[in-house]
Amino acid sequence: MSERSVRRIIKEPAAESLENRADTPQVGRPSKTERFRDDVVKMLTDEPGIMSLEVLRRLKLSGYGGGKSAVYEMVAGLRPPKTEYVVRFEGLPGEFSQHDFGTVIVRFMDGKTERVKFFASRLKYSRKVAVTLTPNEQVETLVRTLAAHLMEWGGVPLRCVFDRPKTIAIKWQGDGKVTQWNATFLHAAMDLGVAPELCWPRRPREKGAVENLVGWVKGSFFKQRRFQDMEDLRTQLAQWLREVNEERKSDATGVIPAVRFAEERPRLRPLRTSPDDLALRIPVMVGPTAHAVFETNRYALPPEAAGIPGTLFVHKDRIRVVAGKHCVELRRSFGRNQEITNGELRAARLAALTGKRARSYQKRQDILNLGDPAERFLTHLVHRRERSWIRDVDRIHDMLQEVGPQRLLDAIRSCLLDEVYGAEYVATFVRQPPRLPLPPVHPHQEVLR
Repeated sequence: MSERSVRRIIKEPAAESLENRADTPQVGRPSKTERFRDDVVKMLTDEPGIMSLEVLRRLKLSGYGGGKSAVYEMVAGLRPPKTEYVVRFEGLPGEFSQHDFGTVIVRFMDGKTERVKFFASRLKYSRKVAVTLTPNEQVETLVRTLAAHLMEWGGVPLRCVFDRPKTIAIKWQGDGKVTQWNATFLHAAMDLGVAPELCWPRRPREKGAVENLVGWVKGSFFKQRRFQDMEDLRTQLAQWLREVNEERKSDATGVIPAVRFAEERPRLRPLRTSPDDLALRIPVMVGPTAHAVFETNRYALPPEAAGIPGTLFVHKDRIRVVAGKHCVELRRSFGRNQEITNGELRAARLAALTGKRARSYQKRQDILNLGDPAERFLTHLVHRRERSWIRDVDRIHDMLQEVGPQRLLDAIRSCLLDEVYGAEYVATFVRQPPRLPLPPVHPHQEVLR
């Protein structure tokens, strides 16, 4: 500091206390707000809820010439602390359960890190908990994991309490009343017999129980243990769940959750639908090509269903499409941009077409839909047999209808391995055991002969 400041401070009496009082030397440079302290105290006493901005405005009218930070700091120090009244309640047997997603960054012992998502559920009365690692926080993941947890408990409580994600509530009013539910979640909840209850937004005292569940899982499991890899994490998670449910006393109740769960279990209501039979309902419009699209995959319907609105019933391993009077059930594909159909639907599409050329190209498209090996094979075939490939496609399509897509695809892979291209070679390999599949190669990466 400057020499002038040093000489001034030397002349001042020594400060023996950090408290700034009128009868003791001032510690540090006096604040410009000190002479307004009594005014601020009076304002806070008369109007406890007065805003700091209003205090600053009144002080400036009284001659205060300093900045706002000093005033805000003085108001914060003088304002009496406000303690919110918190209502704490314990759930009755079979009354409440809590559910929420959580995300945590896990560092494995080799130094690698991975973002891990999980879905946690807990019965409020017994404190019995279930935790499942999940790939995402989408509505299907929420519903199926929730159903699995309820099945593990053996029933459904009166209320299932959730936070307010978009997978459950889309719109709500200022008082928290939901005005638009996620239709997929709502239908699944009704099928399971679940009565959802949501925490109000911007009400931390009401949603704390749900958020504390996620924080408790993070603090009690993820932050307390070290893992070799994801497999080791899953193994330790199963072990930890046995400990907290069957061996360790709950901090909240002082009782092992399994003991209280024996009392709570008879109060749970049975699920209306088992997790294996649960189907998500998704509205869909059948396109002009008579396909219903779900997760980029195209599910075929009869040609007469084109342009009709319908509903997808999404099961774990199959898709049922209902559009008007048409109902088709197909296997569910977890790939991308695939067409899922069957021999009956392929035949119906061909019957609906007029003209030899249109039917030939529809047959070729049916073969192309088998995947990359079929595209590579047809590329070679069309370029080698420029004038006669239509006859080959007709024969190959007949084999598709006869033996099914998997056996035909195995035969096409064998043709690619031996570099032979024609319907006669496909017919030969169809009758033989399948060979090892080829690695996927884009057709433009090959040199056509």
